[in-house]
Amino acid sequence: MLYLGCPMTERAGTERLLAPAHVSPVWVDNAAQVLNELRRREMPVLLDLSRGVHTLQIARDIRAERPSTLMFAVVDELRPDLAIEAVLAGMADVFPRPPGGRRVADAIDHELGHETRTAGHAAASHLYAHAPAMREVITLAARAAMSRCGVTIHGEDGTGRQVAARAIHEAGSPSGKRNGAFVCVNCAPEEPEQLETMLFGDAPGSPPPELASRGLESISRHSLLYEARDGTLYLQQMSDATARVQVRLARVLRDREVVLIETGETIGLDIRPIAGVDPGFESAVGEGRVREDLERRFAVIRIDMPPLRNRREDIPALTNYLIRNVCLTMGVSPRTLSRPALTLLSALPWRQNVSELQRLLENVVTGVAGGRAISLEDVLAHVRLGSDSAVFETGRTLRQARARFERDYVAAVLKQHRGRIGETAKALGIQRTNLYRKMRTLRVRRLARHT
Repeated sequence: MLYLGCPMTERAGTERLLAPAHVSPVWVDNAAQVLNELRRREMPVLLDLSRGVHTLQIARDIRAERPSTLMFAVVDELRPDLAIEAVLAGMADVFPRPPGGRRVADAIDHELGHETRTAGHAAASHLYAHAPAMREVITLAARAAMSRCGVTIHGEDGTGRQVAARAIHEAGSPSGKRNGAFVCVNCAPEEPEQLETMLFGDAPGSPPPELASRGLESISRHSLLYEARDGTLYLQQMSDATARVQVRLARVLRDREVVLIETGETIGLDIRPIAGVDPGFESAVGEGRVREDLERRFAVIRIDMPPLRNRREDIPALTNYLIRNVCLTMGVSPRTLSRPALTLLSALPWRQNVSELQRLLENVVTGVAGGRAISLEDVLAHVRLGSDSAVFETGRTLRQARARFERDYVAAVLKQHRGRIGETAKALGIQRTNLYRKMRTLRVRRLARHT
C-alpha cells in the first residue's frame, strides 16, 4: 500500500499500528512518486490529510490519470469537513488518525473483492462513523465485541441495527478462538409456532423424563440455537415471540447449557445474544409483552443507533458505498455522483433512514443512461414532494416550495462545513458574495465557526 502525506515523525508509530493487520506502507511524498509506483504495480493508496485540502488536490491528480486506483484517506476526527471533502474527491473510505490496521485491512479487502461478491454478502459490517453521533456507537460496539454479554440495539427501522450487530460479531471471539455463525432470527414469522421449531428444532417443550432431572432445556441439531453455538444469535422483533418461546429462550441464555435431544448429552452454548429493537420496545417490556427475565439477558449493553438525519456527515461516504453495491447488483458500470448531488442527498430528511436512501439510489441508477456521473437534476427527478420522502409539506406554491428547499439546502451545507463561508460557497458552486446575499434573503443564520 502506498502511503502519502504521513509526517516523518509519525511513520514509525503508524507502521506499528498497521503491522498486526499485515499492512506494509510504502512511503511516498508527492503525486509523481505515487504515479511512478503505480505504473510498476497497481496497489491501494492511503492519503494522510494532515496538511488539509492541499493533499486532496494530489488525490484529484492521481484520479485524473488513474481512475481505477483504489484510494483511502486519513483525517483528524476534529475535521469532519475534510472527511466529506475526501469522499467528494473519490476516496473509497476515510479513517480517523491514527489509522488502525484492522480497519484499513478490512476496507482494502472489501474493496478489492467487491466485484466478485454478491450484494448481500458485501461488507455487511461496514459502519460509517465520521459523524459525532456515531462515535458512541463505535465505542460501545467495540466493548460488546470483547465479551459474550447481551446487547440491545435500539433504533428506528433502517438505522443499521443488524449492521451494528454483525460488526460486533465479526470483531471476533473474546476467547481468541474461531468465531461461530451469525444467526439472524425474525421473531414474527407468518405462523407463530414456526419460531419455536426454528429456535429449538424438533425438541419437545418439555424434555423426556430421563433428561428432565437435569433441569435444562433440550434442543436438536437442526435448531438455530445449535447453529449459533460459539457465535451470535440476533433477534428481530423480539416482542412478537410467544410467551412459551420467551420462557424457553430465557432459560437457555441463563444456563448456557442444553441437552442435545439426539444423544442425551449436555453441551455448552456459548452464545452472544443481540436484539435489534424499535422505539416501542420499552413499552412492550412495561406492558409484559416481553418477559423481564428475557429482556435482562439482552440488556447488559445498550446501543442507540442514530437516525440518518442526525449523522449527515456520514451520508456522502455511505452513499458512495451503497451506489457501488447498487450498480453491482444491477450489473451496470460503476456510477459516481456529482458534488451537488451528494450535497443534496446530505440535506434530505431521510425519514426511513438508509433503506430510503438505497431505494432512491436504485431509482436514480435505473434512470441514468450510460456511464456519466449522476447529477443534481438526476436526483431531484426522484425526490417525491408531499410524501414520506418529501422535503416540503403540501399546500405551498411552487415559489414557496422552492424557497423552503433552498433555505434548508443552504442551511444543511453550512452545517456540513461548520459555518465556513468559503467552503460552503464552493460546495454550492456560487461566489462568496452570492452566498452572503442568499443567506440574508433566505434568513439563514450562520453557525458559529469551530476549528
